Amino acid sequence: MQNTHHRIQPYIHRTPVLTCQTLDQMAGASLFFKCENFQKMGAFKMRGAANAILQLSDEAQQRGVATHSSGNFAQAIALTAQMLGIPAFIVMPSNSPEVKKAAVRGYGGEIIECEPTLAAREATLAQVVERTGATFIHPFNDDNVIMGQGTAALELLQEVENLDMVISPVGGGGLLAGTALAVSHFSPKTKVWAGEPAGADDAWQSKQAGHIIPQTNPQTIADGLRTSLGDKTWPIIRDHVERIVLVEETEIFDALRLLMERMKIVVEPSGAVALAAVLKEKIALKGKRVGIILSGGNVDLKALAGFFG
Repeated sequence: MQNTHHRIQPYIHRTPVLTCQTLDQMAGASLFFKCENFQKMGAFKMRGAANAILQLSDEAQQRGVATHSSGNFAQAIALTAQMLGIPAFIVMPSNSPEVKKAAVRGYGGEIIECEPTLAAREATLAQVVERTGATFIHPFNDDNVIMGQGTAALELLQEVENLDMVISPVGGGGLLAGTALAVSHFSPKTKVWAGEPAGADDAWQSKQAGHIIPQTNPQTIADGLRTSLGDKTWPIIRDHVERIVLVEETEIFDALRLLMERMKIVVEPSGAVALAAVLKEKIALKGKRVGIILSGGNVDLKALAGFFG
């Protein structure tokens, strides 16, 4: 993973680790926030996208890259491709947040819209790849993407010693799997937990059952966490993540508000899930040193207007 980190350094920010005395007091623990909301394009996904594209041959790069994504990975692929001067073809569900569509276009990505189902995503993507010859890069179920995402935790461990716990959100599992690999290798005494919306609890169900249980009809404001685990992310999570904490929508909103009001930072709902999990489990985490990965900051203000209005 250190080689991965070296490879992608010219294309990413080394994001800050922030602390907040008020939130420490509320949690009864020492919290260290790895702020991927300050990453290029606003989320950790830049790490995995850059690593995956940089592993392609020059010939493959010139043919372009393609993915399907509701938002953040779409932006990451588009921006990395723009930085390398190659084409990017992005299949996006029609109900993707407009702020994320606008960002993809701004980074030079070509958007191909589809119906908001996994089957439609995959069928549309297959047509795009056949038409363009671009290389498909999966948003999370890809070894190079997982390794890239893990560099956020690697940086956190380099900066903060003796963490008892690192907690990240979980959707498709790329960030969580990468985090688990980084922690198990570089700080094996540190435990890994995850936060997950109760309305999109496939990872929690999978951990209980011991096998993948697909996501069905997810209902959560955390739009980045509505996907199912993949066959590459699941075994890592199964073997290296101790616990998944389910949080309700109100708990996500409360965490989001605290990050804005107390830390003065903008974090998207998916990014606030890990803090929500910490606050829910503060008895278990009392007195611990806890790293929290704030996964992104691409907020759709229209979607949150009803809550904050």
